[in-house]
Amino acid sequence: MTHRLSRGKQTDTQGYGIAQSELPPFEEGRIDPRVWFERPQLPLQLEIGSGKGTFLVQQAPRYPDVNFLGIERSPEFYRYAADRVRRHALPNVRMLHGDAVEFIRFWCADEIVEVLHLYFSDPWPKTRHHKRRVVQDATLKDFHRIMTAGGELHLVTDHEVLWAWCEEHATRAEHLFERRPFDGVESAGEGEIVGSNFERKYQQEGRVFRAMTLVKRG
Repeated sequence: MTHRLSRGKQTDTQGYGIAQSELPPFEEGRIDPRVWFERPQLPLQLEIGSGKGTFLVQQAPRYPDVNFLGIERSPEFYRYAADRVRRHALPNVRMLHGDAVEFIRFWCADEIVEVLHLYFSDPWPKTRHHKRRVVQDATLKDFHRIMTAGGELHLVTDHEVLWAWCEEHATRAEHLFERRPFDGVESAGEGEIVGSNFERKYQQEGRVFRAMTLVKRG
């Protein structure tokens, strides 16, 4: 379907975008999103909060034998990212419009994701909004369930308080994950960790970035 953004640019998500609202009710059973790709047998990586899709369009061409699913809640960013993936003709990328935590918890099949990317998620700084942060005790259990053996969660943030929150939750989840350093992704530019729009913006502001990798145990 073609959409018109407020700035007048038309975007086409056909073939690359999936709406969570159009998925079968989760009561009907879990979904394996690998079937959304031309080659469903390939390993799957998932990005939570893809924004404009910069990480996906940089990383996916380097790994044509890996499928990448980006999940974005914002309708405008989702449409932009899906259209961008279409214009780059990336057969190994799909975009899902919806709530990543809900999709993972209620729809996503077990043990299918090799790498989970969580970069610069919303810190929700107000105390009453902390429950909206992606990293929670329950979500870490959900991530563990959908990951393959030895699967990895890469986490990067510029927010000091959110970083402390993530460290606290990672410590409580030591029975699920082994914590290791995260040195960045191959498609990032010189001096970058991920190379996303948010990172480049925050880098200009002189912010400090913190990162970790959590490796699935068991």
